[in-house]
Amino acid sequence: MGKILLAGRLVVRDLRRRPAQAVLLLLAITASTTVLSLGLVLHGVTSQPYQQTRAATNGPDVVAVLGGSPLLRVGPHGPGTGGPAARPHGPGPTVAEQVKTLTHAPGVTGYSGPYPVASAVLRVRGITAAAEVEGRTQAPASIEQPKVIEGTWVRSGGIVLERTFAEALGVSVGDRVTLDGRSYLVVGTAVTAASPPYPNMCYPPGGDCDFDLQTTNQQLSSPGLAWVTEPDARSLASANAALTYLLNLKLKDPAAAPAFADTYGNAQSSSPIPMTPWQDIQITDGQLVLDEQQVLSPGALLAGLLAVATVAVLAGGRMAEHTRRIGLLKAVGGTPGLVALVLLAENVVLALLAAAAGLAIGWLIAPLIASPGAALIGAPGVPSLTLSITIEVVAVALLVALAATVVPAIRAAGTSTVSALADAAHRPRRGAMLVRLSRRLPVPLLLGLRLVARRPRRAVLTAASIAITVTGLAAVLAFHATADLRSFGFPGKLSNPVVDRDEQMLTVLTVVLVALAVLNAVCSAWSTALDARRAAALARALGATPRQVIAAVSAAQVLPALPGAILGVPLGIELFKVASNVNAVTVPDTWWLAGVVLGTVVAVGVLASIPARIGARVPAARVLQAE
Repeated sequence: MGKILLAGRLVVRDLRRRPAQAVLLLLAITASTTVLSLGLVLHGVTSQPYQQTRAATNGPDVVAVLGGSPLLRVGPHGPGTGGPAARPHGPGPTVAEQVKTLTHAPGVTGYSGPYPVASAVLRVRGITAAAEVEGRTQAPASIEQPKVIEGTWVRSGGIVLERTFAEALGVSVGDRVTLDGRSYLVVGTAVTAASPPYPNMCYPPGGDCDFDLQTTNQQLSSPGLAWVTEPDARSLASANAALTYLLNLKLKDPAAAPAFADTYGNAQSSSPIPMTPWQDIQITDGQLVLDEQQVLSPGALLAGLLAVATVAVLAGGRMAEHTRRIGLLKAVGGTPGLVALVLLAENVVLALLAAAAGLAIGWLIAPLIASPGAALIGAPGVPSLTLSITIEVVAVALLVALAATVVPAIRAAGTSTVSALADAAHRPRRGAMLVRLSRRLPVPLLLGLRLVARRPRRAVLTAASIAITVTGLAAVLAFHATADLRSFGFPGKLSNPVVDRDEQMLTVLTVVLVALAVLNAVCSAWSTALDARRAAALARALGATPRQVIAAVSAAQVLPALPGAILGVPLGIELFKVASNVNAVTVPDTWWLAGVVLGTVVAVGVLASIPARIGARVPAARVLQAE
């Protein structure tokens, strides 16, 4: 029989004999590959809804801000393309001169505007929010005509709200709002391809956004968009809030919009005109899905690390069960290489199955979370599952399995045939320091500390897995603390669709991490109980009660879990800071962090007691007789 066929038959038989362990390993790797697949397949799914919105509104290729730099247009690429826009120095050209310059520029084929824009304070039902109010004619524009989703277009005394902004405010057609104290009837809601939606009209923070978390008005730093008639917009102007104007341009080559914006909006020029190409607006319109990817990327890393720890614990526990099998393979002529191949093959097969399952689940779930939000029309469609994504997910699954299995497999392959067949109990390594530290402790702690000393690598894996879990939980708490501080409504709370979507993703990620942590804790406790079955039986024969033995196995998990949980708190806060690119991170309340640490340690102790109780049911005499 060939080696490959032999290894295949042994793998199939082992999976049949131990289906529970195979399922646990499959679930661990599937969880990490699912999170990774979601993050990868979401790439670019918002392009179709934006293009549909752009076609429905005949969106502009470039939006220029004339006469100043309002909060309205800020994009992701710096000066000239909507970044911290340069304000004109000195008198500068007039709005009419700017219009003439741009509309007669090479490559411009059409335009609409300029439309007046006023900054105002909007109030409704106890909520106060900033609003950029654009004045429009009642007749539809040939270029950049917002698509009315509900109600009608602007009329005197009426206001149309950008749909995302309206949903955040909780208002609909027929409600009344005030702008700088003047009452307006909400006559409609609309979407546009010429402006990022609420709350990303000032995305990213910086430049003219003026995010100042220390002031009482910081909630008004993220404006929403509204449309009124031109006379109503002009009436909102004041000495402290002068009008600015928007000019929508169509180019002969839409792909050249970034170059056009850089040419006329370059901060180094004598009279720069802040402007934003449609490509930047498309990126910002997809911020909901981009934020999901931003959450899922570190989540996939944490899930992958937890999966490695879980698979390593499972592999180590199975080595203890496979000792005689390894001896039998060697006794009938199996080489160390064949032994290692048999041990690796099973985990590789399960890793491939987990990769396929993770890709399928991620591909099926992605459309459910890929909605671009109320700012766009249309659906993103089914995400593409490309060859590169498939290769990356499969490679990660194999890396997880191999990283956790190679060392135990090599160690098992190097075991002598005689010792493997004997499968005798290993003499514990007990240093004088350990004996002095443990001899005066209560029996559960004494036995638990010595169990930790028997398998130091397993204790390190337990500490690492708990640290990873608490890192994720602390990052979630830091997100909530920071998001609450940056609430955009004042004095009422104005909902933030980006934060709401992030919370959904973090909830999913938290469930995955907690599930993996539970799986790891149970597997680690099971491996510890299996490895210490003879020592536990001997302790019971010498007078220890089953309850003390169960407590000892739990203590063997709690002792390394405590420092891991404490270490995870600062790691989680730092992870949130790095992943979110936020300079000022709000540290969660101390009681919340202490609750996470204490709750995690208690949960580990409770979970560890389950396999310990199962093992304690076996009479000590039977275990010692088998020895």
